[in-house]
Amino acid sequence: MNATTTIEPAQSGSQAARRRVHAQIPDDKAMLRAAAELTRDINVARPEIYWPDMLCSALIGYGLLAAAILLDNVPLAVACGVLAVFPLYRALLFIHELTHLHRDALPGFRTAWNLLVGIPLLTPSLMYENVHTLHHSRTRYGTVEDPEYKALALMKPWTLPLFVLVAALAPIGLLLRWGVIAPLGLVIPSLRRAAWERFSSLSINPVFRRRPPEEKERGWFLFQQIGASLWAMFLLSTPFWLGWKPLLVAIAVTSAVATFNQLRTLVAHLWENEGDAMTVTAQYLDSVNVHTKIGALWAPVGLRYHALHHLLPSLPYHSLPVAHERLSAKLGPTSTYEEASHPGLVVLVMRIARGTMGRRG
Repeated sequence: MNATTTIEPAQSGSQAARRRVHAQIPDDKAMLRAAAELTRDINVARPEIYWPDMLCSALIGYGLLAAAILLDNVPLAVACGVLAVFPLYRALLFIHELTHLHRDALPGFRTAWNLLVGIPLLTPSLMYENVHTLHHSRTRYGTVEDPEYKALALMKPWTLPLFVLVAALAPIGLLLRWGVIAPLGLVIPSLRRAAWERFSSLSINPVFRRRPPEEKERGWFLFQQIGASLWAMFLLSTPFWLGWKPLLVAIAVTSAVATFNQLRTLVAHLWENEGDAMTVTAQYLDSVNVHTKIGALWAPVGLRYHALHHLLPSLPYHSLPVAHERLSAKLGPTSTYEEASHPGLVVLVMRIARGTMGRRG
């Protein structure tokens, strides 16, 4: 298996030289040491930021969604539906923060998020908890055991549009997962096991199979499963007494949210590793920082600093911009740190698309 990948550094200030790196490129110890030392004073999650951000995003999103459903003026309803996508998308992406926060860091936040966002959007945190952390495992990242990695840049050209478009069907899939499969799983054990292994995680690796939950997690996960199942069954009942409009509008809006998230996922990494275990620095260089202001729109809650996040997974999202400024100033424009910086969404999509069109060895 070829462990060699090509990393094209960002052009920031002076243009960095193109170089080739392999999965076992030696770790840049100066960068790793600086990342740890320069962020010790900003590694605490601040409730005065987390709570208002999540609550306002959710409330604004639901308000706009309700307007899109209730308004008879079609252009205005469509405008509200489009605008609802962005706050709901932001609220949903707090699921990423939940997986990295210590359980005692923000008392009540995990439960509140599930009740206000995760269960209503049929994406409870169990779908990311103990799954996303595998993606950050030193020995699993980029391998067949990584639930969130697929060498997309090395696949066929048609896989990229399919990868994005399939996300549009996510709301329907979630309705079926929680509203149909979950109740049937109560009486069909084999279906229940299959649903847990294959349809209970936000993963893109088709061979990933989720392990049974540990004893200490079962009660918490059961609470989320019951909530999601009851809500999904309620939603499936609404066409019979509310008509189809509320459900179809909600599906359209959440489909757009899922598609945005899939686009963000597409450019979170360069997807050039062929399955070999990678050093921390190699993982960093295979990940992406996009620190332009518009990046906050399509990669909110700190996810535009995804490479930096892989260096410091437990750093709260509100501290990532400060950490980036400190590291850039300390290490300079020709450092390994700057090689993970990329211009933006379109450039990254085109880079990955070119990779799919390259010749296979």
